[in-house]
Amino acid sequence: MTDDLTGLSFEEALVELEQTVAQLESGNLTLEASLSLFERGQRLAVHCGRLLDEAQLRVEQLTDDGEIVLLNPSG
Repeated sequence: MTDDLTGLSFEEALVELEQTVAQLESGNLTLEASLSLFERGQRLAVHCGRLLDEAQLRVEQLTDDGEIVLLNPSG
């Protein structure tokens, strides 16, 4: 588990975050291991949030006025 998150996609980071939460919830870790995993989870959550913000910005840039445009599938 590398500490560099820049190469992780949103999906990869989210899976790792879910696994981290499951490990923390298991209660089978030492205090030090729990703290280390919690810190990693915090960084993963920030990374996911940043990727979501970037995706939202891209969508807003693709619309004329920054509004999300709902497309009518029937035409």
